[in-house]
Amino acid sequence: MRLSRTTYPFSAIVGQDKMKLALILNVINPKIGGVLLRGEKGTGKSLAVRALANLLPEIEVVSDCPFNCDPRRPKELCSICSSKLTRGEILKTSKKPVSVIELPVGTTEDRLIGTLDIEKAIKTGEKHFEPGILAAANRNILYIDEVNLLDDHLVDVLLDSAAMGVNFVEREGISFTHPAEFVLVGTMNPEEGELRPQFLDRFALSVEVKGLTDREARAEVVRRRMAFEANPGAFIEGQRAQEDELRKKIVDAISILPDVRLSDALLGLITQICTDFKVDGHRADITIYKTACTLAAFKGRTEVSVEDVKEAAELALPHRRRKQPFEEPKMELEEIQESVERWNQNKNKESQDSRGDQSKQAGDECQKPQGSQNNEAPSKDGEGKEQVFEADQPRPVRALTSSVLDGVERGSSGRRSKSISNSRSGRYVDIAIPKEKVTDLAFDATFRAAAPFQKRRRCEAGIQGGLIIEKNDLREKVREKKVGNLIIFVVDASGSMAVEERMSAAKGAIFSLLLDAYQRRDRVGMVAFRKNTAELVLPPTNSIDLAKKCLTSLPTGGRTPMAHGLNLGLSTIRKYMWRDKEAIPLLVLVSDGRANVSLNGGDPVEEAKALARIIRSEGISSIAIDTERDFISLGLVREICGEMGGKYLPLEELTPEPIVSAVRSNLFQDLRFCS
Repeated sequence: MRLSRTTYPFSAIVGQDKMKLALILNVINPKIGGVLLRGEKGTGKSLAVRALANLLPEIEVVSDCPFNCDPRRPKELCSICSSKLTRGEILKTSKKPVSVIELPVGTTEDRLIGTLDIEKAIKTGEKHFEPGILAAANRNILYIDEVNLLDDHLVDVLLDSAAMGVNFVEREGISFTHPAEFVLVGTMNPEEGELRPQFLDRFALSVEVKGLTDREARAEVVRRRMAFEANPGAFIEGQRAQEDELRKKIVDAISILPDVRLSDALLGLITQICTDFKVDGHRADITIYKTACTLAAFKGRTEVSVEDVKEAAELALPHRRRKQPFEEPKMELEEIQESVERWNQNKNKESQDSRGDQSKQAGDECQKPQGSQNNEAPSKDGEGKEQVFEADQPRPVRALTSSVLDGVERGSSGRRSKSISNSRSGRYVDIAIPKEKVTDLAFDATFRAAAPFQKRRRCEAGIQGGLIIEKNDLREKVREKKVGNLIIFVVDASGSMAVEERMSAAKGAIFSLLLDAYQRRDRVGMVAFRKNTAELVLPPTNSIDLAKKCLTSLPTGGRTPMAHGLNLGLSTIRKYMWRDKEAIPLLVLVSDGRANVSLNGGDPVEEAKALARIIRSEGISSIAIDTERDFISLGLVREICGEMGGKYLPLEELTPEPIVSAVRSNLFQDLRFCS
């Protein structure tokens, strides 16, 4: 979409200098490779992206070309424009402003990359391409809000196109290529889920965007916003001088950039920093190189300085340091300065081994484990003051696979359960008669369907050869893909869980599942019940780091309101499935079963059983982990589990491996959902 020129001015944004710089550098040099803005909601991420286009000069395009081809670059024209040139036609040109093209979260692969009309290709022999979002994005800004909520295969397509500058579409041997050079900008709130590391690395730059803490700066944000809303025209006019100055600076930088040079010595500094930070691969080195050169151009210089390299490293490295799923990303300016100092000390030396040893020491120093939480010995009755238990160490689990047999077509992606796909991604496993327009044609099945009628059709058409295809012959592919799951933990955090450190074992088991969920792309939520109520401590998310933090800090103490916990767990699943009817839910109850707090004034145990029956009736698969270890067992968890129709595990099996196995086996059952 093309944004109105009454968009809030870029120069009027208060603070957020690093975010604004990263955006400007990418429009000066799109070959940097895009920027990811990570941060809290309401911090101006979307506002800055939408305002960015107004700073850019108009571009010259081939008139009526859906791909905005550049007439000055004949080798990079689309096939339509190239054909016109081949025929000796003169390409008509026009100028148009740079646009911000927004990618909806719920977009499909066809809408993103475009599609070929296979039916027309078979009948007429002509290639007819219907352009997608990437076509409109060529030479513009492609903005993806909540990029972490996109399916992985769409993110992969986007990043490949951004890296190559070309969109390549192929369907059943028929292909089409068009230029797709754009400034890629993604925004995300980490609380709603993380991007996987392989995708994070593909974004060239990353900025953590936080709300302003200075009171006067916050007040200025409000004043400017109110002035803009009261009279947008007057406000924009008041910012015109600053906008024009910044626009001129960007245009000058674009012209200077080809002449910028970076010395071999500074290239050594770049590799020193990347080695010290132990980043994988070489994308970080290349990104810092490009970014440092662009910074120099933006500052009006043709020689890159040490400060340019340091500033580029601050933008290119924060999202590339993560090594393990639960490891916090770290980025300290002091560490970059230490690398610079080591480079200064060693740039005239030839001993690479010595420099590597010093880098390792610096890296090890910054990764020392943090102080552990207080783990006081619990009282025998477990009803004393609240305690926070550390978890047992998570353990790796073996990958298992099985199909979901409910027949629901799913568009989400993951690595756990097999499901029928509603997109072109996935393995071709069957055929179907199309209900609407064919987008994924099964050539083999179509030809088989048409074969018996060829003699009659040729006679009726009066032709000797060729294959005559009619609409009734068309068949489309049925594909199978792997999807993630929704796991809701309902955890007993009452005082009885402190006895014999049962909570440590329970947390260790859940940590193992979190690690597995990270690898399998599941969503995880957590309900804790204690004292007189239950709390949703973690709404469903694919941010496994956030889940780990919530579980680590979960206190233990008080009474056992189990009915509250089951009710909230059920409500959480219902709300999630109302938004995502493709979800595959599993409820995992961890408790000793001694419910002693009523939900609606009745018997606490009977209320819990009634909720268990509702969970079963709604087709929600479940597991119950019994933590009761008294000599005389009441068996309440077994009874509640029976009412849920779930899998029962006694405390003796409360180790990571049995719980993980139970979760997986239940996820692969034939699930049926309520309408």
